[in-house]
Amino acid sequence: MTLTSLFDLPTGSAHKAAPARIAADDHHFRALDTALEADLAALELRLDRALSHQTGDAQGRVEREANIDHLRRRRRHLAGFRRDAVLGRMTPADGTPPVYVGRLGISGADGRPLLVDWRSEVAAPFFTATRADPAGLRSRRRYRWSGGRVRDYWDENLDGGPLREDESPDEESALLASLGEARTGRMGSVLTTLAADQDAIIRAESRQPLVIDGGPGTGKTVVALHRAAYLLYHDPRLRRSDAGVLVVGPHHPYLHYVADVLPALGEDGVRTCTVADMVPEGADALPERDPDVARLKGSGQLVAAIGPAVALYEEPPAQTHVLDTEWWSVVLEREDWQEVFDAVDPGTPHNLARGELWEALTELVSAKLAMHLEEPPAAEQVRRAIDQDPTLQSLVARAWPLLEATDLVGDLFEVPAYLRRCAPSLSPEEVQRLQRERARAWTVSDLPLLDAARHRLGDPGADARDRRHRAARRERVEEIELGLEELIASDSSEMQELSMLRGADMRAALADTTPWDVPPPDALAGPFTHVVVDEAQELDDAQWAMILRRCPSRGLTIVGDRAQAARGFTGSWEERLARVAIEGAARATLTLNYRTPAEIMEHAAGEIHAAVPEATVPASIRRTGIPVRHGRVAQLEQVVREWLGAQREGTVAVIAEPDLATVLAELSRVQVLDPQLAKGLEFDLVVLVDPETFGRGIEGAVARYVASTRATQELVVLER
Repeated sequence: MTLTSLFDLPTGSAHKAAPARIAADDHHFRALDTALEADLAALELRLDRALSHQTGDAQGRVEREANIDHLRRRRRHLAGFRRDAVLGRMTPADGTPPVYVGRLGISGADGRPLLVDWRSEVAAPFFTATRADPAGLRSRRRYRWSGGRVRDYWDENLDGGPLREDESPDEESALLASLGEARTGRMGSVLTTLAADQDAIIRAESRQPLVIDGGPGTGKTVVALHRAAYLLYHDPRLRRSDAGVLVVGPHHPYLHYVADVLPALGEDGVRTCTVADMVPEGADALPERDPDVARLKGSGQLVAAIGPAVALYEEPPAQTHVLDTEWWSVVLEREDWQEVFDAVDPGTPHNLARGELWEALTELVSAKLAMHLEEPPAAEQVRRAIDQDPTLQSLVARAWPLLEATDLVGDLFEVPAYLRRCAPSLSPEEVQRLQRERARAWTVSDLPLLDAARHRLGDPGADARDRRHRAARRERVEEIELGLEELIASDSSEMQELSMLRGADMRAALADTTPWDVPPPDALAGPFTHVVVDEAQELDDAQWAMILRRCPSRGLTIVGDRAQAARGFTGSWEERLARVAIEGAARATLTLNYRTPAEIMEHAAGEIHAAVPEATVPASIRRTGIPVRHGRVAQLEQVVREWLGAQREGTVAVIAEPDLATVLAELSRVQVLDPQLAKGLEFDLVVLVDPETFGRGIEGAVARYVASTRATQELVVLER
């Protein structure tokens, strides 16, 4: 091995370090470095040209911005390129040169691909080939990188033929080596060890919902994230910045844990959130203390009450009103009001519909004036007369008031008669149980109701912005008219060319340059073309409504495990999803546990089967020889400090109820979590502190099962 080689292999792997086995790779890696430098230089030149290019029309500006965004994204990815982006190589059986597969694609100066993107069709055999179906490959090599050097590699002979001089037989070692590595507190990509069944899920069709069903450690979360990156590469709809991909996780520690996965795969524009993040009140919402109230709010009955609750504020005035104008006095009777209110599109949010209501009223008044006048006024003049009638404004404001979601939902919990009228299916006892003294002390279970109310109401400031815009436009029209008259009067040309400025179209065009007050967009409001929902078994009907509101196309990747449902999960995924109007979902099941050793899974299986005998527990693919240890709570600090002293790398989770948290949380590499916040995470050592306090019945059994299966190496159970 020469000093310039990028291979720095373990002691005892001299056979792997033979030049015949690594020289071709070294040469290829150097060619990649050269191509990358050239790519970046060419990209900088293209970006400079794009930035200096100016275009006048709107379509041209949109295309220019899209091109600049694409070039900047490509530059960011190339600038962040590290050699560990090279996953491996595959050698075709037909004798053609090896194909190198990576996290992104790079070509040489001659256009020949030096590295193919893992999501391309060309790269698919790297992940799908098996001995039973080698997919046209002779062999496959996978690399393990660290510090910019290849620290190990593994070759798989796929066609059953004799090994070539440049191949080293280390079957299945890549996967086993990765499973034994210490955790860092962040989830990493699994591209170098992706199994064929996992790859098939990643590449599945995106236009129908897909359920990824699997127990602890089966890789369902990382597969779903890789699927998001794959879909972004192949589906141009998802590239739109306003309608891309949303990933919904169970809690913020989970979002922190998975934050590096998509950027490492070349996708840094995906939004992530929890369900609580979707509404402003989620930041301070408290758990719902009464489980019966939580079930009632989660059932969807109260979400269905939002529509009737809003409809009570959309009833036409019963009294007659006379609108006195400079042209005629217009009488507005009850039938007229009904006609105006019926003209509003029922799909328009309540607060935004005020604009439609004013338009309908303007049309009706204009029609009545036209019955009496030979030259009726323009619609803009009629609207001005309506705006200048304070009694009329007050009448409409009472009949169709602007509403805030917090007031609407709070009133349901404060006024029993209001709730009874809007949710007649509730029993008197249920209505009374939902009442509370502090109506606006929001709980987690209230968030779907607030979200439904905001969706139904829309922005309460829209009407005021519309009025400001129209007032500003009128002022601009007056300024334009004054200026045009002066210009026309000063025109000394024979053709009197400036007289064309008296045209209504020209004046309107000039007036339309009035600035428009646009509110900042809600980044999580959607709609999104595709949504990934992890730990989906925990969502109730009301929370599912929040998801579907943001993904009306039903482009969903649904990730979960029925055995890990805290409240139990009866029936099938198909039955559960049909209840929230998700039909035709495909389902892919992962059955192998790559994370948790068999010793720990046997302990965890006993916990879950005691409460849920039918629960499906995945089979672990490895044993470590380390049994589950038991001890007393008083030994907690000793257990953790001894492990940290013996292990230079790796992470520890102390899982306990909040009141049992200790100073251990101050130690590096240690997290103290309650059972709910441990879901979706993994650690080398997991210590369960007094697990009987995690709950009773199914809820307690699931909490202990989930907590136990966070461990990748060791589990310690401490009891009182």
